[in-house]
Amino acid sequence: MGPALWRHRAWIACTLDWGGRRRAVMSGRTWTELFFHDEAVALAAGHRPCAYCRRADWRRWSDAWADAHGPARAPEMDAALHAARAVPGARAMRRGRTDDVATLPDGAFVLWAGVAHLVWEGALLPWAPGGYGPPSALPRGAGAAVLTPAPTLGVLRAGYAVAPRR
Repeated sequence: MGPALWRHRAWIACTLDWGGRRRAVMSGRTWTELFFHDEAVALAAGHRPCAYCRRADWRRWSDAWADAHGPARAPEMDAALHAARAVPGARAMRRGRTDDVATLPDGAFVLWAGVAHLVWEGALLPWAPGGYGPPSALPRGAGAAVLTPAPTLGVLRAGYAVAPRR
């Protein structure tokens, strides 16, 4: 990544196939394409659904955002997400903290035992570039670093559902 890192605050997760359209990847346009294993990983990285190619998901996201944080337009959401994910003046991502991993919603990511894990259905699923590993018991009353930005946690708690690709 060059000096333009985080120049844009709209970090969106698009679909890979929409309306049969094709375009050259990394073609020097105004955005950088990133590819995620699934939506839970994209949300943990601070992205939100695209309002154009993922309209139904965008509406669900926007409704859950309104329930969690009040009504907002995409630029306002992007500003809140950016403030929650990026350390100002640094090339670093923020991490939250929880005193009890068991209080996090399904779809949240935590750093547990030095490995990123997805909170899912009462368990932790370890993440690796090849996908999720076998589940382990959700530690109750245990603290951890939270990788998913706080505004996204609110959206997940308000009912926005993700489904991990397993």
